[in-house]
Amino acid sequence: MQINLNGKSVLLGVTGSISAYKACDLARLFVKAGARVHVVMSPSAERFVSALTFEALTRNPVLTENSESWSSELNHIEIGKKCDVFVIAPATANTLNKLSKGIADNILLQTALAYAGPMLVAPAANTQMLKNHYTAGSLKMLTVNDYTIIEPQEKQLACGDVGSGALADLQEIFFATAKALFKEPFWDDRRIVVTGGGTREKIDEVRYLSNYSSGKMAQALCLALYLRGADVCYITTTGNEGLPKSLYTIEVESAKEMLDFTQDAVRVAKKGKMSRASMNSSDPVHLIQKEPYLFMAAAVADYTPKFPQKGKLKKSMLGESWVLELVQTEDILSVLRKDGIKTIAFKAEMDKANGLENARKLLAEKEVDAVCYNLLSDSGSFGTEENEITFITKKGETALGRATKLILSEKILSEAKALCDA
Repeated sequence: MQINLNGKSVLLGVTGSISAYKACDLARLFVKAGARVHVVMSPSAERFVSALTFEALTRNPVLTENSESWSSELNHIEIGKKCDVFVIAPATANTLNKLSKGIADNILLQTALAYAGPMLVAPAANTQMLKNHYTAGSLKMLTVNDYTIIEPQEKQLACGDVGSGALADLQEIFFATAKALFKEPFWDDRRIVVTGGGTREKIDEVRYLSNYSSGKMAQALCLALYLRGADVCYITTTGNEGLPKSLYTIEVESAKEMLDFTQDAVRVAKKGKMSRASMNSSDPVHLIQKEPYLFMAAAVADYTPKFPQKGKLKKSMLGESWVLELVQTEDILSVLRKDGIKTIAFKAEMDKANGLENARKLLAEKEVDAVCYNLLSDSGSFGTEENEITFITKKGETALGRATKLILSEKILSEAKALCDA
Protein backbone atom coordinates (compact mmCIF):
# COMPACT_ATOMS: atom_id res chain seq x y z
CA MET A 1 0.00 0.00 0.00
CA GLN A 2 1.54 3.24 -1.17
CA ILE A 3 1.05 6.25 1.08
CA ASN A 4 0.64 9.41 -0.99
CA LEU A 5 2.65 12.39 0.29
CA ASN A 6 1.93 14.64 -2.69
CA GLY A 7 1.79 18.25 -1.58
CA LYS A 8 3.68 17.52 1.66
CA SER A 9 7.13 18.85 2.51
CA VAL A 10 9.58 17.02 4.78
CA LEU A 11 12.62 18.54 6.47
CA LEU A 12 15.18 15.78 7.09
CA GLY A 13 17.91 16.42 9.64
CA VAL A 14 21.06 14.27 9.47
CA THR A 15 23.59 14.10 12.31
CA GLY A 16 27.03 12.53 12.68
CA SER A 17 26.14 8.87 13.25
CA ILE A 18 27.52 5.91 11.31
CA SER A 19 23.87 5.43 10.27
CA ALA A 20 23.96 8.72 8.35
CA TYR A 21 24.21 6.83 5.06
CA LYS A 22 20.78 5.30 5.73
CA ALA A 23 19.26 8.78 5.61
CA CYS A 24 19.87 8.67 1.85
CA ASP A 25 17.43 5.77 1.51
CA LEU A 26 15.00 7.51 3.85
CA ALA A 27 15.07 10.62 1.66
CA ARG A 28 14.43 8.37 -1.32
CA LEU A 29 11.34 6.88 0.40
CA PHE A 30 9.88 10.34 0.97
CA VAL A 31 10.60 11.44 -2.60
CA LYS A 32 9.09 8.23 -4.02
CA ALA A 33 5.90 8.91 -2.03
CA GLY A 34 5.64 12.33 -3.67
CA ALA A 35 6.95 14.58 -0.89
CA ARG A 36 9.24 17.55 -1.36
CA VAL A 37 12.34 16.85 0.74
CA HIS A 38 14.74 19.42 2.20
CA VAL A 39 17.84 18.36 4.11
CA VAL A 40 19.86 20.02 6.85
CA MET A 41 23.16 18.42 7.91
CA SER A 42 25.26 18.91 11.01
CA PRO A 43 29.02 19.38 10.43
CA SER A 44 29.63 15.88 11.83
CA ALA A 45 27.16 14.34 9.36
CA GLU A 46 29.21 15.70 6.45
CA ARG A 47 32.07 13.47 7.58
CA PHE A 48 29.94 10.43 6.67
CA VAL A 49 27.85 11.57 3.68
CA SER A 50 28.30 14.50 1.31
CA ALA A 51 25.67 17.18 0.84
CA LEU A 52 25.93 16.54 -2.90
CA THR A 53 24.43 13.07 -2.39
CA PHE A 54 21.29 14.49 -0.83
CA GLU A 55 21.06 17.23 -3.44
CA ALA A 56 21.08 14.58 -6.17
CA LEU A 57 18.39 12.56 -4.38
CA THR A 58 16.06 15.46 -3.47
CA ARG A 59 16.80 17.96 -6.24
CA ASN A 60 16.99 20.63 -3.54
CA PRO A 61 20.00 22.48 -2.08
CA VAL A 62 21.17 21.15 1.29
CA LEU A 63 21.52 23.43 4.31
CA THR A 64 24.96 23.14 5.94
CA GLU A 65 27.21 25.48 7.93
CA ASN A 66 28.92 26.50 4.68
CA SER A 67 25.86 26.72 2.40
CA GLU A 68 23.67 28.89 4.64
CA SER A 69 22.58 32.02 2.79
CA TRP A 70 20.61 35.06 3.93
CA SER A 71 19.91 36.15 0.36
CA SER A 72 17.72 33.08 -0.19
CA GLU A 73 15.52 30.68 1.82
CA LEU A 74 18.50 28.40 2.50
CA ASN A 75 18.98 29.39 6.13
CA HIS A 76 17.99 27.99 9.51
CA ILE A 77 14.96 30.30 9.84
CA GLU A 78 13.34 30.11 6.41
CA ILE A 79 13.87 26.45 5.50
CA GLY A 80 11.55 25.22 8.24
CA LYS A 81 8.72 27.59 7.30
CA LYS A 82 8.04 25.69 4.08
CA CYS A 83 8.14 22.22 5.66
CA ASP A 84 5.24 20.33 7.26
CA VAL A 85 7.33 18.06 9.48
CA PHE A 86 10.92 17.86 10.74
CA VAL A 87 12.47 14.42 11.28
CA ILE A 88 16.03 14.00 12.54
CA ALA A 89 17.31 10.58 11.48
CA PRO A 90 19.76 9.53 12.66
CA ALA A 91 19.90 11.54 15.89
CA THR A 92 23.08 11.07 17.92
CA ALA A 93 23.18 11.10 21.73
CA ASN A 94 24.95 14.45 21.52
CA THR A 95 22.12 15.89 19.41
CA LEU A 96 19.43 14.46 21.72
CA ASN A 97 21.02 15.97 24.81
CA LYS A 98 21.46 19.37 23.19
CA LEU A 99 17.92 19.39 21.76
CA SER A 100 16.43 18.79 25.19
CA LYS A 101 18.37 21.75 26.63
CA GLY A 102 17.64 24.15 23.77
CA ILE A 103 21.30 24.36 22.80
CA ALA A 104 21.83 25.56 19.22
CA ASP A 105 25.56 25.46 18.51
CA ASN A 106 25.37 24.05 14.96
CA ILE A 107 23.21 24.66 11.90
CA LEU A 108 20.94 21.63 12.49
CA LEU A 109 20.23 22.53 16.13
CA GLN A 110 19.59 26.16 15.18
CA THR A 111 17.07 24.95 12.57
CA ALA A 112 15.39 22.71 15.14
CA LEU A 113 15.11 25.52 17.67
CA ALA A 114 13.51 27.78 15.06
CA TYR A 115 11.08 25.12 13.80
CA ALA A 116 7.46 25.38 14.97
CA GLY A 117 5.90 22.21 13.48
CA PRO A 118 5.85 18.50 14.41
CA MET A 119 9.28 17.17 15.45
CA LEU A 120 10.44 13.55 15.27
CA VAL A 121 13.79 12.05 16.27
CA ALA A 122 15.15 8.61 15.49
CA PRO A 123 18.04 7.92 17.89
CA ALA A 124 21.10 6.00 16.71
CA ALA A 125 23.97 5.58 19.15
CA ASN A 126 25.85 3.10 21.29
CA THR A 127 23.58 1.33 23.78
CA GLN A 128 25.35 2.71 26.84
CA MET A 129 25.25 6.25 25.45
CA LEU A 130 21.47 5.96 25.08
CA LYS A 131 21.08 4.29 28.49
CA ASN A 132 23.14 6.98 30.21
CA HIS A 133 20.88 8.82 32.64
CA TYR A 134 21.61 12.15 30.95
CA THR A 135 20.43 10.83 27.56
CA ALA A 136 17.51 8.93 29.09
CA GLY A 137 16.45 12.13 30.82
CA SER A 138 16.79 14.08 27.60
CA LEU A 139 14.54 11.63 25.76
CA LYS A 140 11.92 12.01 28.49
CA MET A 141 12.18 15.79 28.26
CA LEU A 142 11.79 15.70 24.48
CA THR A 143 8.67 13.52 24.85
CA VAL A 144 7.20 16.01 27.34
CA ASN A 145 7.88 18.73 24.77
CA ASP A 146 5.82 16.83 22.13
CA TYR A 147 8.72 15.31 20.21
CA THR A 148 7.95 11.90 18.72
CA ILE A 149 10.69 9.39 19.57
CA ILE A 150 11.10 6.62 16.98
CA GLU A 151 12.60 3.84 19.04
CA PRO A 152 15.94 2.32 17.89
CA GLN A 153 16.36 -1.34 16.99
CA GLU A 154 18.19 -3.94 19.05
CA LYS A 155 20.97 -5.60 17.05
CA GLN A 156 24.75 -5.73 16.67
CA LEU A 157 25.95 -2.14 16.43
CA ALA A 158 28.77 -0.73 14.33
CA CYS A 159 31.00 -0.68 17.42
CA GLY A 160 30.51 -4.44 17.85
CA ASP A 161 28.26 -4.25 20.91
CA VAL A 162 24.88 -5.94 20.83
CA GLY A 163 21.95 -3.92 22.16
CA SER A 164 19.41 -1.21 21.50
CA GLY A 165 20.83 1.68 19.52
CA ALA A 166 20.61 0.87 15.83
CA LEU A 167 18.57 3.29 13.73
CA ALA A 168 14.92 2.24 13.47
CA ASP A 169 13.81 0.45 10.32
CA LEU A 170 13.47 3.09 7.59
CA GLN A 171 9.89 2.04 6.81
CA GLU A 172 8.98 2.62 10.47
CA ILE A 173 10.50 6.11 10.32
CA PHE A 174 8.51 6.73 7.14
CA PHE A 175 5.28 5.53 8.81
CA ALA A 176 5.86 7.71 11.89
CA THR A 177 6.56 10.76 9.71
CA ALA A 178 3.43 10.15 7.61
CA LYS A 179 1.43 9.81 10.84
CA ALA A 180 2.69 13.22 11.99
CA LEU A 181 1.53 14.66 8.67
CA PHE A 182 -1.96 13.11 8.64
CA LYS A 183 -2.94 13.00 12.32
CA GLU A 184 -6.50 14.25 12.92
CA PRO A 185 -7.92 15.45 16.25
CA PHE A 186 -11.10 13.37 15.81
CA TRP A 187 -9.23 10.06 15.44
CA ASP A 188 -6.18 10.88 17.55
CA ASP A 189 -5.97 8.44 20.51
CA ARG A 190 -9.47 7.10 19.76
CA ARG A 191 -9.63 3.36 20.44
CA ILE A 192 -10.47 1.32 17.36
CA VAL A 193 -10.97 -2.43 16.86
CA VAL A 194 -10.54 -3.80 13.33
CA THR A 195 -11.09 -7.43 12.37
CA GLY A 196 -9.78 -8.86 9.10
CA GLY A 197 -9.08 -11.95 7.03
CA GLY A 198 -10.93 -15.22 6.60
CA THR A 199 -11.13 -17.56 9.59
CA ARG A 200 -9.72 -21.09 9.41
CA GLU A 201 -11.89 -23.85 10.83
CA LYS A 202 -9.84 -26.87 11.81
CA ILE A 203 -10.71 -30.30 10.36
CA ASP A 204 -7.56 -32.02 11.56
CA GLU A 205 -3.93 -31.00 12.12
CA VAL A 206 -3.28 -30.44 8.39
CA ARG A 207 -6.67 -29.45 6.95
CA TYR A 208 -9.08 -26.59 7.53
CA LEU A 209 -12.11 -24.85 6.02
CA SER A 210 -11.64 -21.24 4.98
CA ASN A 211 -12.56 -18.66 2.33
CA TYR A 212 -10.87 -16.42 -0.23
CA SER A 213 -10.68 -13.29 1.94
CA SER A 214 -7.20 -11.74 1.74
CA GLY A 215 -7.58 -9.28 4.62
CA LYS A 216 -6.27 -6.43 2.42
CA MET A 217 -9.28 -4.18 3.06
CA ALA A 218 -8.82 -4.53 6.83
CA GLN A 219 -5.09 -3.84 6.52
CA ALA A 220 -5.82 -0.69 4.51
CA LEU A 221 -8.28 0.43 7.20
CA CYS A 222 -5.68 -0.16 9.91
CA LEU A 223 -3.10 1.89 8.04
CA ALA A 224 -5.53 4.75 7.38
CA LEU A 225 -6.50 4.78 11.07
CA TYR A 226 -2.86 4.60 12.23
CA LEU A 227 -1.99 7.60 10.03
CA ARG A 228 -4.77 9.59 11.69
CA GLY A 229 -3.41 8.83 15.14
CA ALA A 230 -5.95 6.20 16.25
CA ASP A 231 -5.16 3.60 18.91
CA VAL A 232 -5.80 0.49 16.79
CA CYS A 233 -6.25 -3.11 17.87
CA TYR A 234 -6.09 -5.32 14.76
CA ILE A 235 -7.52 -8.85 15.10
CA THR A 236 -6.59 -10.86 12.03
CA THR A 237 -5.98 -14.24 10.47
CA THR A 238 -3.51 -12.89 7.90
CA GLY A 239 -0.80 -11.18 9.96
CA ASN A 240 0.28 -7.54 9.69
CA GLU A 241 2.99 -7.58 7.03
CA GLY A 242 3.34 -4.14 5.47
CA LEU A 243 1.82 -2.37 8.47
CA PRO A 244 3.65 -0.36 11.16
CA LYS A 245 5.23 -2.66 13.75
CA SER A 246 3.86 -0.49 16.53
CA LEU A 247 0.29 -1.30 15.47
CA TYR A 248 -1.11 -3.71 18.08
CA THR A 249 -2.01 -6.98 16.36
CA ILE A 250 -3.70 -10.13 17.65
CA GLU A 251 -3.42 -13.15 15.36
CA VAL A 252 -6.27 -15.66 15.45
CA GLU A 253 -7.43 -18.61 13.36
CA SER A 254 -10.97 -19.80 14.07
CA ALA A 255 -14.34 -18.07 14.32
CA LYS A 256 -14.35 -18.92 18.04
CA GLU A 257 -10.99 -17.19 18.58
CA MET A 258 -12.15 -14.22 16.50
CA LEU A 259 -15.25 -13.91 18.68
CA ASP A 260 -13.38 -14.26 21.99
CA PHE A 261 -10.66 -11.73 21.17
CA THR A 262 -13.09 -9.28 19.57
CA GLN A 263 -15.27 -9.35 22.68
CA ASP A 264 -12.23 -8.70 24.86
CA ALA A 265 -10.94 -5.92 22.61
CA VAL A 266 -14.34 -4.19 22.50
CA ARG A 267 -14.60 -4.43 26.27
CA VAL A 268 -11.19 -2.78 26.67
CA ALA A 269 -11.98 -0.15 24.03
CA LYS A 270 -15.15 0.86 25.86
CA LYS A 271 -13.14 1.57 29.00
CA GLY A 272 -11.62 4.28 26.89
CA LYS A 273 -8.48 6.34 26.97
CA MET A 274 -8.73 9.79 28.44
CA SER A 275 -7.65 12.40 25.92
CA ARG A 276 -6.88 16.08 26.41
CA ALA A 277 -9.69 17.93 24.64
CA SER A 278 -9.05 21.55 25.50
CA MET A 279 -7.17 23.65 27.98
CA ASN A 280 -7.81 27.08 29.44
CA SER A 281 -6.92 29.01 32.55
CA SER A 282 -10.07 28.04 34.46
CA ASP A 283 -9.94 24.33 33.56
CA PRO A 284 -6.33 23.28 32.88
CA VAL A 285 -7.05 19.53 32.79
CA HIS A 286 -10.29 19.21 30.85
CA LEU A 287 -10.49 15.62 29.57
CA ILE A 288 -13.02 13.70 27.52
CA GLN A 289 -13.50 10.03 26.70
CA LYS A 290 -13.75 9.36 22.97
CA GLU A 291 -16.32 6.86 21.77
CA PRO A 292 -14.56 3.81 20.26
CA TYR A 293 -15.24 2.23 16.85
CA LEU A 294 -15.43 -1.36 15.61
CA PHE A 295 -14.79 -2.12 11.93
CA MET A 296 -15.92 -5.72 11.39
CA ALA A 297 -14.15 -6.50 8.10
CA ALA A 298 -13.28 -10.16 8.79
CA ALA A 299 -14.85 -12.93 6.70
CA VAL A 300 -15.95 -15.22 9.53
CA ALA A 301 -16.94 -18.80 8.72
CA ASP A 302 -20.64 -19.59 9.11
CA TYR A 303 -19.88 -23.24 9.88
CA THR A 304 -17.11 -25.19 11.57
CA PRO A 305 -16.39 -28.96 11.77
CA LYS A 306 -18.35 -30.53 14.62
CA PHE A 307 -15.55 -32.92 15.56
CA PRO A 308 -12.08 -31.47 14.73
CA GLN A 309 -9.57 -34.28 14.85
CA LYS A 310 -6.14 -34.57 16.41
CA GLY A 311 -3.45 -35.84 14.08
CA LYS A 312 -4.02 -36.38 10.35
CA LEU A 313 -7.08 -38.19 9.01
CA LYS A 314 -5.96 -40.96 6.63
CA LYS A 315 -7.58 -41.29 3.23
CA SER A 316 -7.66 -45.04 3.71
CA MET A 317 -9.78 -44.59 6.85
CA LEU A 318 -12.21 -42.14 5.22
CA GLY A 319 -13.04 -44.22 2.14
CA GLU A 320 -14.12 -43.02 -1.33
CA SER A 321 -16.63 -40.50 0.02
CA TRP A 322 -16.39 -38.38 3.13
CA VAL A 323 -19.27 -36.68 4.92
CA LEU A 324 -17.98 -33.87 7.09
CA GLU A 325 -20.45 -32.84 9.79
CA LEU A 326 -20.57 -29.09 10.39
CA VAL A 327 -22.16 -26.92 13.05
CA GLN A 328 -23.06 -23.24 12.85
CA THR A 329 -20.64 -20.75 14.39
CA GLU A 330 -21.81 -17.92 16.61
CA ASP A 331 -22.47 -14.71 14.70
CA ILE A 332 -20.02 -12.18 16.15
CA LEU A 333 -22.05 -9.06 15.39
CA SER A 334 -25.17 -10.64 16.91
CA VAL A 335 -23.37 -11.72 20.09
CA LEU A 336 -21.36 -8.54 20.72
CA ARG A 337 -22.68 -5.85 23.03
CA LYS A 338 -22.51 -2.79 20.83
CA ASP A 339 -23.71 -0.13 23.25
CA GLY A 340 -21.13 2.61 23.66
CA ILE A 341 -19.27 1.77 20.44
CA LYS A 342 -19.84 2.80 16.83
CA THR A 343 -20.01 -0.37 14.72
CA ILE A 344 -19.39 -0.63 10.97
CA ALA A 345 -20.06 -4.00 9.36
CA PHE A 346 -18.74 -5.20 5.99
CA LYS A 347 -20.97 -7.14 3.61
CA ALA A 348 -19.71 -8.85 0.45
CA GLU A 349 -22.41 -10.16 -1.91
CA MET A 350 -22.58 -11.89 -5.29
CA ASP A 351 -26.32 -11.46 -5.67
CA LYS A 352 -26.62 -8.45 -7.96
CA ALA A 353 -30.41 -8.30 -7.65
CA ASN A 354 -30.70 -8.55 -3.87
CA GLY A 355 -27.22 -7.83 -2.53
CA LEU A 356 -27.79 -4.17 -1.68
CA GLU A 357 -31.05 -4.92 0.08
CA ASN A 358 -29.37 -7.74 2.05
CA ALA A 359 -26.73 -5.24 3.17
CA ARG A 360 -29.40 -2.73 4.23
CA LYS A 361 -31.06 -5.38 6.40
CA LEU A 362 -27.88 -5.69 8.49
CA LEU A 363 -28.52 -2.28 10.02
CA ALA A 364 -31.55 -3.59 11.91
CA GLU A 365 -30.74 -7.29 12.11
CA LYS A 366 -27.26 -6.80 13.60
CA GLU A 367 -27.93 -3.38 15.19
CA VAL A 368 -24.93 -1.76 13.53
CA ASP A 369 -24.41 1.92 12.73
CA ALA A 370 -23.28 1.43 9.14
CA VAL A 371 -22.55 -1.21 6.51
CA CYS A 372 -19.81 -1.18 3.87
CA TYR A 373 -21.28 -3.11 0.94
CA ASN A 374 -19.39 -4.44 -2.05
CA LEU A 375 -20.66 -6.58 -4.91
CA LEU A 376 -18.29 -9.34 -6.02
CA SER A 377 -18.31 -11.08 -9.39
CA ASP A 378 -16.48 -14.30 -8.48
CA SER A 379 -13.59 -15.66 -6.40
CA GLY A 380 -11.20 -13.60 -8.52
CA SER A 381 -12.60 -10.47 -6.86
CA PHE A 382 -10.75 -11.35 -3.65
CA GLY A 383 -7.18 -10.21 -2.99
CA THR A 384 -7.24 -7.39 -5.53
CA GLU A 385 -5.67 -3.97 -4.90
CA GLU A 386 -8.95 -2.15 -5.61
CA ASN A 387 -12.48 -2.39 -4.32
CA GLU A 388 -15.85 -0.68 -4.73
CA ILE A 389 -17.84 0.27 -1.64
CA THR A 390 -21.28 1.64 -0.91
CA PHE A 391 -21.53 3.11 2.61
CA ILE A 392 -24.98 2.46 4.06
CA THR A 393 -26.57 4.09 7.11
CA LYS A 394 -30.15 4.56 8.28
CA LYS A 395 -30.10 7.95 6.55
CA GLY A 396 -29.21 6.51 3.16
CA GLU A 397 -26.41 5.29 0.93
CA THR A 398 -23.22 6.91 -0.32
CA ALA A 399 -21.39 5.39 -3.28
CA LEU A 400 -17.67 5.68 -2.55
CA GLY A 401 -16.74 4.47 -6.02
CA ARG A 402 -13.93 2.17 -7.14
CA ALA A 403 -10.44 2.97 -5.88
CA THR A 404 -7.43 1.46 -4.17
CA LYS A 405 -8.27 0.00 -0.79
CA LEU A 406 -6.25 2.67 1.04
CA ILE A 407 -8.10 5.50 -0.72
CA LEU A 408 -11.40 3.75 -0.05
CA SER A 409 -10.42 3.41 3.62
CA GLU A 410 -9.89 7.17 3.80
CA LYS A 411 -13.38 7.70 2.35
CA ILE A 412 -14.86 5.17 4.79
CA LEU A 413 -13.28 7.03 7.72
CA SER A 414 -14.78 10.31 6.50
CA GLU A 415 -18.23 8.69 6.44
CA ALA A 416 -17.64 6.93 9.77
CA LYS A 417 -16.63 10.22 11.37
CA ALA A 418 -19.99 11.68 10.38
CA LEU A 419 -21.75 9.00 12.44
CA CYS A 420 -20.85 10.94 15.58
CA ASP A 421 -22.74 13.94 14.23
CA ALA A 422 -25.81 11.90 13.29
